[in-house]
Amino acid sequence: MSIPALSSQLRSHFKIGVFDSGVGGLTVLREMHAQLPNESIVYFGDTARVPYGNRSKSEILRFVREIIAWMIDLDVKMIIMACNTSSALVLEEVRSEFPIPILGIILPGARAAVKSGKNIGVISTEATAKSNAYKQAVLEIEATAKVWQIGCQDFVPLIESDRVHDPYTLAVAKRYLDPLIEAGIDTLVYGCTHYPHLAPVFKQILPCDINLVDPAEHLTVAAAQELKILRLRKPASAGTSSTEFYVSGNPEQFASVSQQWLGYKPQVRHVSVRTLEMIHTASARTAER
Repeated sequence: MSIPALSSQLRSHFKIGVFDSGVGGLTVLREMHAQLPNESIVYFGDTARVPYGNRSKSEILRFVREIIAWMIDLDVKMIIMACNTSSALVLEEVRSEFPIPILGIILPGARAAVKSGKNIGVISTEATAKSNAYKQAVLEIEATAKVWQIGCQDFVPLIESDRVHDPYTLAVAKRYLDPLIEAGIDTLVYGCTHYPHLAPVFKQILPCDINLVDPAEHLTVAAAQELKILRLRKPASAGTSSTEFYVSGNPEQFASVSQQWLGYKPQVRHVSVRTLEMIHTASARTAER
């Protein structure tokens, strides 16, 4: 796939694309609003196919290719994979396929974890845990660190169905976190962008001396640095910023669930899975010519 050759000055006014399987990426979006207030953002939640954590690599690669092709059609200047599962499994492949900066969340999270402690627990989806992406990234930075990984397949469905404050969610969280506490971790990494939404639950379980690392914060710092290096930062004089929301599933459900974390109920538009598939197919055919 090719995109028109435009000056960095012109492209700096383009939007940033952020995507996740659902509402989890809103934790990244919040950080971007705080750290990059001038930037306009297109947020996409693949809610028709959530969760990603129990999907195969081939499925996730197909989904991510479709989303990126769709976002490029919207003239974004950078894409942020606000999804640990897709970052762990397919980041390098799609980076080599698309002519646009694509940032993943694993490496920024690993760097922050190593700065925080040496006994690191990572809670994530099953797919991210099985990939060993966080463990490999941490050990490449600090070979003496110890890493424990727990795949938490129940968390994303509970968050997406707005059950954060359900007593059952507390019981599930305790089941996942107790082995890490017993192992003596000093740092816990949110290895899924959905999980910071469970912070009130985790605070009831975790000892206060365990440091929490939210990779969303550090991914946004990395995005800001990349924009600066590529001269793609939107100038403060360029006018007001905006955020557009799209989902592949039910827009009203996404808007209702996300309201508590955004502080407002967003206007959400629907993009069908069929539309994503057609755009990717068309772009792939164009690239073959």
